[in-house]
Amino acid sequence: MSKVTVVGAGNVGATCANVLAHKDIVNEVVLVDLKGDFAKGKALDSWQQAPIDYYSTKLTGTDKYTATRGSDIVVITAGIPRKPGMSRDDLISTNAKIVTSVTKSILKYTKNPIIIVVSNPLDVMTYAAHKASGLSDKRVFGMAGILDTARYRAFLATELNVSPKDIQAVLMGGHGDTMVPLPRYTTVAGIPVLELIEKDKLKAIVERTKKGGGELVKLMGTSAWYAPGAAAAQMVEAIIKDENRIFPVCAKLNGEYGLKNMFLGVPVKLGKKGIQEVLELKLKAPEKKLLNKSADHVRKVMQVFNKMKV
Repeated sequence: MSKVTVVGAGNVGATCANVLAHKDIVNEVVLVDLKGDFAKGKALDSWQQAPIDYYSTKLTGTDKYTATRGSDIVVITAGIPRKPGMSRDDLISTNAKIVTSVTKSILKYTKNPIIIVVSNPLDVMTYAAHKASGLSDKRVFGMAGILDTARYRAFLATELNVSPKDIQAVLMGGHGDTMVPLPRYTTVAGIPVLELIEKDKLKAIVERTKKGGGELVKLMGTSAWYAPGAAAAQMVEAIIKDENRIFPVCAKLNGEYGLKNMFLGVPVKLGKKGIQEVLELKLKAPEKKLLNKSADHVRKVMQVFNKMKV
């Protein structure tokens, strides 16, 4: 028996729950939201989709944390979305309080869940959840890199006119403008991408990737949800099925890459115990410089959170 709780029945949370149900790998998905009827409606709509799309995962919606008892994995998407002109960092005050409260509420009914944070600003919200939970840093981490690499790979697929299935990539660093795409580790069906695309075009794609979230906010007036929801569901799948998938994940660093006591996007091995291993790539000097710059930015946001004393 496996049970997953998704906190936040907005666009990202509802998409995550729906994608997860379609994978048909868990017995139950509980969708929790302050607006109980809203969560019930989203869950009921997805459950009524089950006979059509042929899955058995039961979905329920609620505003009561008692329904989350015994969850194996909890995905936290709760928080206010980014609006046009608003940076991720502007969200910190409100969302830190929400994520801290959610984490403590979950732990009243489940002692040792794996927690995946999706709320923004992602890196510091993962830190907030870890701090509030007191759980192992192998069991609290954030979803950002999978989304960022997906955007990067989608842009490359369009430019090269190839299937996105054949593109593999690694990104590191914070979730936002300081993220660090690594073209050296990008391949198309095993072929290094630098052999298939001109450097200036690749550079433009990298820059577009960094601002990928902002581009969608500008187009829609709110944050993205299809890709972020699916990315979180993919992480859940890797854990439930103990796949040991290699994903870029926002994880606590304990000396890896020369960084300590902070959460930052790095490649990890993801399986049933959460983060099985943090992979330390042999970065070249310019890549390491970019990673340190990203880390400095994340550290400043963490300091803002620490001063709030949430």
